[in-house]
Amino acid sequence: MTTSPVILRAVDAPGHPTPSPELEQLYRGFERELLVPLWTEIGDLMPTSPRPAADAHVWRWQRLLELARESGKLVPVGRGGERRAIALANPGLGGAPYATPTLWAAIQYLNPREDAPVHRHTQHAFRFVVEGEGVWTVVDGDPVAMRRGDFLLTPGWRFHGHHNQSDTPMAWLDGLDIPFVHTTGSAFFELGPDVVSDHSTPARSRAERLWAHPGLRPVSQPGPTVSSPIAAYRWEHTAAALADQLELEVDGFPGVLEPGHAAVRFSNPTTGGDVLPTMRAEMHRLRAGTGTATRREVGSAVWQVFDGAGVVRLGEREWQVDRGDLVAVPSWVPLTLTARTELDLFRFSDTPIFERLHADRVQIEGEPG
Repeated sequence: MTTSPVILRAVDAPGHPTPSPELEQLYRGFERELLVPLWTEIGDLMPTSPRPAADAHVWRWQRLLELARESGKLVPVGRGGERRAIALANPGLGGAPYATPTLWAAIQYLNPREDAPVHRHTQHAFRFVVEGEGVWTVVDGDPVAMRRGDFLLTPGWRFHGHHNQSDTPMAWLDGLDIPFVHTTGSAFFELGPDVVSDHSTPARSRAERLWAHPGLRPVSQPGPTVSSPIAAYRWEHTAAALADQLELEVDGFPGVLEPGHAAVRFSNPTTGGDVLPTMRAEMHRLRAGTGTATRREVGSAVWQVFDGAGVVRLGEREWQVDRGDLVAVPSWVPLTLTARTELDLFRFSDTPIFERLHADRVQIEGEPG
């Protein structure tokens, strides 16, 4: 059944047609033919600055974890549901399971000795671990250990499953570009084996052994890759990079974004660009008592507190945040971060999409627009 568009009838105002029976008849003709005149919609279609549908919002990790644990008791993992993953639904997006219009974020939970079956999809994915260990994600047959602070990649169209080899459950953050792929009608999905075929538990994956050596690239692997070939970016390296930036600041060397604010971007060693074509990932550290300049940018982001406590201000709203809490930052909403204690934050965004479209824009308070 085809639904006709609803045309907003303009009032008698400068720049608008004068209401009349003839105008009403014209509008009904537009609706019958599934047409919408620009003059009735231009304010929404072409605003003077972005008006995101998504809301600024905070989800509390401890509450998510409680619900995930309850799901672990009641919801099986297997064919049909595929994953025990619980998506964040932004309150401004009408009930859609999306953190922002382009980004999907979820808490995934795996019970002891449990497998999540193998599948693949065109959506790009990553895992970020706030706490725990004992799970291996197996990507194209390569088992990759998941531990606190690790950032792990599952590029699009790679077969992947998970297995928990420990006696304790584990939860982590999943991030994907599901909303973007859904909107563009470009999704494909394929089932793999019902259980993970390789239950080995190597400390390092084959991908790490080949690629995860600072500044070194295997000569046997020519050419750039669309997504990073590094399966896991380990916390010990990320933490050391952040600590070194802040120590260099004390010594008088440049390297931080702002006083007391260190940040690193996870990158593809074959290109120097982003780890995934549709998502950017970063780690930030703020010294206790420091804050960021107010910043707004085109495109949306999700932040997760990895450690510490602080304050997030989005527009006119402000939240206290602690370990694990997740924050949705819609397009062009002003963001300011303040650290109560030393504060580590993981961030992922849709920035690569807007950069490729040449639609990216950033505004930092105090700098020229």
